[in-house]
Amino acid sequence: MAPDLSVILPRVLIVSRRTVRKNKFVDFVGEYHLDLIVSYGAAPVIVPRVNGVHMLLDSFEPIHGVLLCEGEDIDPSHYDAELTGFSHEELEEIKQLHASDTAIDREKDSIELRLAKLCLERNIPYLGICRGSQVLNVACGGTLYQDIERELSKKGEKDRVVHMNYEDYDGHRHVVKVVENTPLHRWFKDSLDVEKMEVSVNSYHHQGVKRLAQRFVPMAFSPDGLIEGFYDPDTYNPQEGKFIMGLQFHPERMRNQETEAFDYPGCAAAYQEFVRAVVAYQKKLSDSTNVANDMKFDQEIEKKRKKIVRSFSIARNMYSAGNGKIDSNQDSELEEGAQFLEANTALSLQQENRLMQMGATVRNSRVYINRLKMSDQREKNTRAMIAKMSIEQLSDMASFYRRMGQVCSELLECKVKEMMIQEVSQL
Repeated sequence: MAPDLSVILPRVLIVSRRTVRKNKFVDFVGEYHLDLIVSYGAAPVIVPRVNGVHMLLDSFEPIHGVLLCEGEDIDPSHYDAELTGFSHEELEEIKQLHASDTAIDREKDSIELRLAKLCLERNIPYLGICRGSQVLNVACGGTLYQDIERELSKKGEKDRVVHMNYEDYDGHRHVVKVVENTPLHRWFKDSLDVEKMEVSVNSYHHQGVKRLAQRFVPMAFSPDGLIEGFYDPDTYNPQEGKFIMGLQFHPERMRNQETEAFDYPGCAAAYQEFVRAVVAYQKKLSDSTNVANDMKFDQEIEKKRKKIVRSFSIARNMYSAGNGKIDSNQDSELEEGAQFLEANTALSLQQENRLMQMGATVRNSRVYINRLKMSDQREKNTRAMIAKMSIEQLSDMASFYRRMGQVCSELLECKVKEMMIQEVSQL
């Protein structure tokens, strides 16, 4: 029988993007993202962008990783109410120029910001591509440029960069400079010029990181100064299930359209390392769950053991008194011991010794029958049960308790002698 891969593989949540097709809303996720997640050993779980889903994220547990990518502009009320000082006319021009991206999707914002914050709280591996990197920055208190071209040009930047080319969605590239001693540097090391430290990346966005949240460290910059990648160095160790990162560019699109070969060997590393962290996080989560279950099981066993010990103690006292009298509370407490004895009719020598230490002479038929005399029906049931025993079984039972009597007598005699010797030595 084939294994259930949905149980074995770790789960990576990916929020869909909504579009209109044939006058109906359709949810979709880029195929490249899904291919890479699957190829490296995780199961993508698509979270639909429908109203109310942000209140139902608990239903998608367990969550072993989150990949956020693609989508419209984030509602600026989440990070900057002043809209960077643009006039009404300028904002309208931006909306017309980037009509497909400036239509705010508040439900998608709510879903993705909740997921990002959940990852930050639990240290769940998170990879943000393009919009996903912006969501991550905003979730940590960072801000965004409303329109890169206008704002960076207003700052007087000399090296202008085309970050979006509507005519060449997949083919457009621009240069970024990689920061040394970062994950991005390690991934692209073999492809970098030692002096320039540059690679050409796919880019499709008109917004980007303005003020980077304090916890993050930049990994790459475009010539106009825009941060093209960042990560949290305190939560980066894929082998231990730690991965919090945002990439403004699209490594999944940096490939030949015909051969599907990546521009650089390091292009797929973000997904590969991300899934490695997801797998490690799943194992860590599973191990902690097993420990918790084991602790819970041990606690239940210990509670049961204490009840049985208490039951045997009451029975031992009854046997010593020889009258079999108990109150109603003790009657209920004896039930645990009775159930244990009924389920353990054949005991090993070690078990017998343990039972003796806990006053296990309750197995004596006299005490057991006294226990059952509290109800005539119970006595009848007991006699009927014993009557079904064979002669050999009855003989073995009688021999056993005779032997227990002899053992008790021998031990009692030894203890009396020891006590007398001690008393004499003290004189």
